[in-house]
Amino acid sequence: MFIDTQNTESKTMKDYKITLLAGDGIGPEISNVTHTILVALANKHDLTFNFDKKCFGGSAIQSTGNPLPEDTLQTCKDSDAVLLAAIGNPKFDSLPREKRPETGLLRLRSELGLFANIRPVKIIEALIESSSLKEDIIRNVDLVVVRELTGGIYFGHPKGRIKLEKGGERAFNTMSYTNHEIDRIAKIAFELAEKRRKKVCSVDKANVLDVSQLWRERVINTGKKYQDISLDHQYVDNAAMQLVRSPDQFDVILTGNLFGDIISDEAAMLTGSIGMLPSASLGSSGPGVFEPVHGSAPDIAGKNLANPIAMILSAAMMLKIGLNEIEAAKNLETAVDKVLKKGFRTSDLISGTSSNKLGCKEIGEEILKVLEAL
Repeated sequence: MFIDTQNTESKTMKDYKITLLAGDGIGPEISNVTHTILVALANKHDLTFNFDKKCFGGSAIQSTGNPLPEDTLQTCKDSDAVLLAAIGNPKFDSLPREKRPETGLLRLRSELGLFANIRPVKIIEALIESSSLKEDIIRNVDLVVVRELTGGIYFGHPKGRIKLEKGGERAFNTMSYTNHEIDRIAKIAFELAEKRRKKVCSVDKANVLDVSQLWRERVINTGKKYQDISLDHQYVDNAAMQLVRSPDQFDVILTGNLFGDIISDEAAMLTGSIGMLPSASLGSSGPGVFEPVHGSAPDIAGKNLANPIAMILSAAMMLKIGLNEIEAAKNLETAVDKVLKKGFRTSDLISGTSSNKLGCKEIGEEILKVLEAL
């Protein structure tokens, strides 16, 4: 796409090292399905994927006491790409903040310098009836959320909780951005828009937040270098409403860490299920992390109910963006489309129309069949 996430030697050899982080909940199930499909895809395209499976998140806490063990981190740094399933479980909520699975994820992003999170949202024709919104509202939706990932309120200082002299506590977090952090993510959004419909919508809260005022100023400044790109601004509350009211107005949505976290999950539901959406987290160099947008869903873990498609499509993003294996990525995306057109669905995608309900493993097998026939 626009960030070189792997070295020239790997491109030439067609031999890739992939760190696979199955994580928690449904993670191992969707990882197994995706791994099987990637092995078949590698054989089809004369590629070699050397998978290195590592503990991460809650599973790592249980085995090492650390959500991101040093061995896992180093393996990720040494790989061509990282494929992550999902992490988290309410049973870890009682742990100190630094020991929770989500802290491991934040550290992984920080250590790998993954400042850009790319989340495409495109309506699949076969799934239009699965959306909770009317067909005429979502039919033409094709947007990308570009979320800044290593700054903002999740990383700002000071932060913490303090006891008050008269009793009780006060908790606080700091939302902060520098010129550099805003400029580099804005550049990504504008470059992406150049390859699409040439529109950027920057989402902020500049009417009340100083940090958003700086955000808007820097985005406007960056936009001056891209005269062919249309730039507009929306406050985050209005943007949230517009995503439901008229989502096809958006092309590239640019926003900060907190707002992007919320907006991208809202956008995910336009497709009918959060179980359909992939994402890529990228830096200026080194491996990217490719993962589904959804969480670990511990309530359905081990029941063969999970939808693996978001992770499979994340693998397609890995092939396209992280490894530059465009043809393999297209084959994988085509296989997913064909299976959905045949009416096969996991439980989260079942609508009023007749369709064939399959489990996690079985829908993976259908995708594999189509892939091998392409």
